[in-house]
Amino acid sequence: MTTENKELKSWEEGELKKSLDRFPERKERFTTHGGREVPRVAVPEEMDQDYLDNIGFPGRYPYTRGVQPTMYRGRLWTMRQYAGFSTAAASNERYRYLLDQGQTGLSVAFDLPTQIGYDSDDPMSLGEVGKVGVAIDTLADMETLFDRIPLDTISTSMTINSPAMVLLAMYVAVAEKQGVAAGKIRGTIQNDILKEYFARGTYIFPPKPSLRLITNIFQWCADKAPLFNTISISGYHIREAGSTASQELAFTLANGLTYVQTALDAGLLLDVFARRLAFFFNGSSNLLEEVAKFRAARRLWARIMKERFGATDPRSMMLRFHTQTAGASLTAQQVDNNIVRVTIQALAAVLGGTQSLHTNSRDEALSLPTEDSVRTALRTQQIIAHESGVADTVDPLAGSYYIEQLTDTIEQEAVELIEQIDAAGGVVACIENGFIAAQIEDAAYQYQQEVEKGERIIVGVNKFQVEEEATVPVLRVDPRVEDEQVDRLKKIKQARNNQEVEKALAALEQAALGDANLMEPVLAAVRAYGSLGEICNVLRKVFGEYRGRQW
Repeated sequence: MTTENKELKSWEEGELKKSLDRFPERKERFTTHGGREVPRVAVPEEMDQDYLDNIGFPGRYPYTRGVQPTMYRGRLWTMRQYAGFSTAAASNERYRYLLDQGQTGLSVAFDLPTQIGYDSDDPMSLGEVGKVGVAIDTLADMETLFDRIPLDTISTSMTINSPAMVLLAMYVAVAEKQGVAAGKIRGTIQNDILKEYFARGTYIFPPKPSLRLITNIFQWCADKAPLFNTISISGYHIREAGSTASQELAFTLANGLTYVQTALDAGLLLDVFARRLAFFFNGSSNLLEEVAKFRAARRLWARIMKERFGATDPRSMMLRFHTQTAGASLTAQQVDNNIVRVTIQALAAVLGGTQSLHTNSRDEALSLPTEDSVRTALRTQQIIAHESGVADTVDPLAGSYYIEQLTDTIEQEAVELIEQIDAAGGVVACIENGFIAAQIEDAAYQYQQEVEKGERIIVGVNKFQVEEEATVPVLRVDPRVEDEQVDRLKKIKQARNNQEVEKALAALEQAALGDANLMEPVLAAVRAYGSLGEICNVLRKVFGEYRGRQW
């Protein structure tokens, strides 16, 4: 038996058999229209050592071809449409509509005040309540948000960062009220503060206490909620800010390294917390570059975790990721063109092996998406899954000369950037000295110059324009929503046991002044119906607020 056949047989009898025993393949037929069998995974007739080391088999280190041996033949990616607007009741209605339409997971968008830790009645919240996401002030809002949605069967992703601990605590408390133990909830909190300082801006506290909150969550979930992904290390916003694909990969993984090292420094065990790390990438329109980026991301992270940190559990080396199609690529001109853009971007994510996917709606350059637009975005995923054939075989573009060369190139470019960050003292130092922000700004400026000079074509924007009337129906949040939300919050504060709230907030302050894990004190405050703003204000008092680099 040749070396190649031995390696293939080893994979089939090892990773593949173990996977099939646990997760049988889907019942759909994996054949072409004429009945030709589609192979589970295509491999070259001759496998040299370079192939085995750098490409290999799906579900085997370095995971270039995917983190699962059967990938989508075993289970399709989670179709997780990002949604949230107005009130908890309105968002709950949208969630249940999407679940009825075949969505398989929830992804919660919070309004800006919630993202930066202010209650709806705070003067800082004026004019922003419920606009870009759902307003969540207390546990009562969270109860409404997940009304009639069983948290023991639905996986939920929450795009929340600086106050992630508070929203996770609310989610845990809602599950408890449903009779679901924390150990049974599944989902992800974004909880990625570092990219906020240079790409997005929804930070509250300085980096050091923010990293403490993140590692507290790692520790608490490892013990109490082991099925929950404790962080979604996010390149999405880095790319939306204007980075290149290689920069998106490099800065995302550099942030990931920082979280891993911080957790190790706090005494956490690598192969306990690392297996619950997840990532979140942008799906942009250059289909082949995006596929290569995703493959390079898996391989580079696996090598970093094994060689730099000494991970031994395969799950600690697997880069599992969610993808959202590129919001920055959507145009207000000829909005139906956005359906085509999103289809290409979603296809790239699937060909690249994503674990879950959100497809943007055609009208999001104009407003929050309408129900019709959201349904079309979801149907785009379903058509790719069930009609295109790309989910029938694993990593179908592997072996393409261009794809493999591009995968190598993006990985090497990312390695060089990570080495520069390491040499400069790490991510936090590069936030303070402006290195990362400057890299992104330069890339964004260059791209925009190319568009304005006509060197890069954006269909309907700088070429192929048409005269058109604005006839697209848009979703507008009623300004009265803010008054109604403020009134609800006032009633909750009147009805709750305020002595219990004050006691819980005082206990949280004492814990924050020390080095205790803050998850339990936050949970106690949440269960007493302490508000998001009240809890964050306690932490502001202890930790201070980050003001950004002074130029």
